Amino acid sequence: MLDDFIALLYPRVCMACGNSLFKHEQCICTFCCYHLPKTNFHRWPSNPVAQMFWGRIPLYSAASYYYFAKQGKVQHLLHQLKYKGQKDIGTAIGKLYGTELMESELFSKIQCILPVPLHAKKLKKRGYNQSETFAQGLAQSMGADCPAGIVQRMVASETQTKKSRFKRWENVESIFTICNGSEIENKHVLLVDDVITTGATIEACAQALSKVPGVKVSVASIAYAPL
Repeated sequence: MLDDFIALLYPRVCMACGNSLFKHEQCICTFCCYHLPKTNFHRWPSNPVAQMFWGRIPLYSAASYYYFAKQGKVQHLLHQLKYKGQKDIGTAIGKLYGTELMESELFSKIQCILPVPLHAKKLKKRGYNQSETFAQGLAQSMGADCPAGIVQRMVASETQTKKSRFKRWENVESIFTICNGSEIENKHVLLVDDVITTGATIEACAQALSKVPGVKVSVASIAYAPL
C-alpha cells in the first residue's frame, strides 16, 4: 500500500516517452528500449562516427548507441539525464549498450572505461557528470574497470551548443590532462561521452590519452548528432 501511495505522488514514467513504467521497468519502457533509433555502429568498423576521426586521432574503434534528432525521444532522454538530475538514465543506457558492445569484436576486449570529465566548477554546480554515469553502466555490463580521475579537465570551456565546427575544436584544444597514467598503460581504453557532434571534445581528450605508453583508445557515446 505504501508503494502504491508513493506511486500516486511520484509516478514512475519512461524518461523517453513519458508513459507509465511497469514494475520491472527502469527509466526506459520496454517499447522505447526496442524502438529508440539505434545506430548499430558497433557492428560497422567504418561507420560515420569512426570516419569523423580519420586523419585527426588514431582510434581503434568508435560508435554511438542512438541517433540524435531535435525534439526526438533521445534528445528528451539526454535532457533529463543532463539537466534534470535523472542520473539513473546514464547507468541504465550504459548497461544496455555494454551488453551489445560485448557482442562486437571491436569492443569486446575493452579493459578500462573513462568518461570525458567536467571541470570542477561545472561538476560542483551540476552535482554529477552525466558521462560518468554512462561509463559506470558500461563498466558493469562489460566487466571493465572505471577508475576515477584519470582524465581531468583543467580549463572550464564554454558551452559547445551554438559553436561552429572550428570554434568547437578551438574551445577544447589542450584543456585535458592525464593523472596516474600508469593505471592505463598498455590497456584498451573506452573513452565515453553523452553526445558526439563534431568530435572536438573527444579528439582533445583522446590526444591527451594517446601520450600514455601503450594505450589503445576506442570511443563510444550515448548519441550521435551529425551537423
